[in-house]
Amino acid sequence: MELSKNDLAELRSKHLIETEELQKLIDSNLQNLRIVDLRGFVRTHTEPDGFQTAIYSGAEEEYAVSHIPGAVYLDWTKDIVDTLDPVPAQLAGPEKIAQVLGKAGIGDDSLIVAYDAHTASQFATRFWWALRAYGNTNVRVLDGGWQKWSREARPVTPEIPTYPENLFNPKLDKSWKASAEDVYRLIGSSEHILIDARDEGQYSGSIRRGLRGGHIPGAKHLPREAFFEADGCFKSAQDIARITDASDVDSNKTTIAYCNGGVAATSILFALSMLGYNRLTNYDGSWNEWNLMEAYPVENGDLRAQ
Repeated sequence: MELSKNDLAELRSKHLIETEELQKLIDSNLQNLRIVDLRGFVRTHTEPDGFQTAIYSGAEEEYAVSHIPGAVYLDWTKDIVDTLDPVPAQLAGPEKIAQVLGKAGIGDDSLIVAYDAHTASQFATRFWWALRAYGNTNVRVLDGGWQKWSREARPVTPEIPTYPENLFNPKLDKSWKASAEDVYRLIGSSEHILIDARDEGQYSGSIRRGLRGGHIPGAKHLPREAFFEADGCFKSAQDIARITDASDVDSNKTTIAYCNGGVAATSILFALSMLGYNRLTNYDGSWNEWNLMEAYPVENGDLRAQ
């Protein structure tokens, strides 16, 4: 896909917001601005044999100590997920999304800015993806997140804001979310690209988070970190394009990204969306689900089906 520099700059501005720009919006007391703090953790422990466990958690305690002025807190492990789903971290249904966002003062007319403290902004991009899946495009991710805001010594506060309850109307766009059955059916398809956003160890199977290690057959390995600078900011559009070209990611095909719980995958989808890719899907169940389904094949680092 060939886009002009102006087109790429416009796309980037529709996805990312810089710290200076957010500061100006806060200072202007923009009434429909809603900043969402999504700080959280994935804490892992790896045994000598490569078996890895992961604990998902929010960071509300850190928010309570200090956050960007006007920001509300949403827990990525509870507020935007279906906590009754046996697969961890699955997207919440429309009723819960409407209730949680509306109670936080977020409505259809809100300008939403999401941030976290992750080096690949994966909790903020997860929220971006959730909103896209429910038909809302008026959301930006803070480039560099909490870390950049803090490095620049911008204002922070422990004060927790309150906003009037608002009306958020979710309109599900099914194209943004793939099921295990969808992915299985499309293995080997020439019209689809499957991207594994996890690290090399998990992709190869030397690190095993679940009953089986490895990756979904045919998946390209493109870890989320590839699109970020060392300071946690997204790379330039030109650099992102070079990376995707080197990985043979084709904008004319549907790209399905996955990871362990459909979170890191959204960093990939976000980066591709900034390049104008518009056929993007998240396999939300990801490896947390796939590794348990013995009828579905996996490949290890030697590319041998298990």
